[in-house]
Amino acid sequence: MSGKKPKAVVLLSGGLDSATVLAIAREQGFETYALSVAYGQRHIAELAAAGRVALRLHAVEHRVMEVNLAAVGGSALTDSSIAVPESAALQIADGIPITYVPARNTLFLALALGWAEVLDARDLFIGVNAVDYSGYPDCRPEFIRAFEALAGLATKAGIEGVGFKIHAPLIHASKAEIIQRGSALGVDFAETVSCYQADASGKACGRCDSCHLRRNGFETAGLPDLTRYR
Repeated sequence: MSGKKPKAVVLLSGGLDSATVLAIAREQGFETYALSVAYGQRHIAELAAAGRVALRLHAVEHRVMEVNLAAVGGSALTDSSIAVPESAALQIADGIPITYVPARNTLFLALALGWAEVLDARDLFIGVNAVDYSGYPDCRPEFIRAFEALAGLATKAGIEGVGFKIHAPLIHASKAEIIQRGSALGVDFAETVSCYQADASGKACGRCDSCHLRRNGFETAGLPDLTRYR
């Protein structure tokens, strides 16, 4: 019997959720291949953070692919003319927030699926979360199940009867639970970037909803927040 580890493609944004997911995939015995996407995001510093996390958590390879979602527009994360919402305290939006990026997770998973098929990997990991914040339609369990079904229909491997598994291990976890789990697995959260308008060096604004979620998560988890704020 072969002792070779199964391969998995892990979507790695550079934030604390995806860093934790990479650590979980590694803990579960997968040989990990980290995939980040340069999609025209304003917080481009997250890609450098992803590189640091992939190195620290021993990904076999870290690949950055490009998709120009800035050309699609419609999101505060890709269009500099749309302000990123700020507040003195966390304000969970009713409906779908302006920080939603149209089709982002669909495209990310499609890229991960293509690479997985080439690698002969059958497992994909993504750090979506439906508890904190999600008015995002592509962070719901229904979306993950639907994409997994699509993967079986749209690939050579699927047609040949070898299915794909989409893992979303954090989908029902709170931010504090994610932080506690990642910390237990050795994630260095100081290397991650969550801020929607981080500067070029990765320093966070401390005012956007993502910053408030992160800060509140560390407080609730009872762990120090080592985030570098401007």
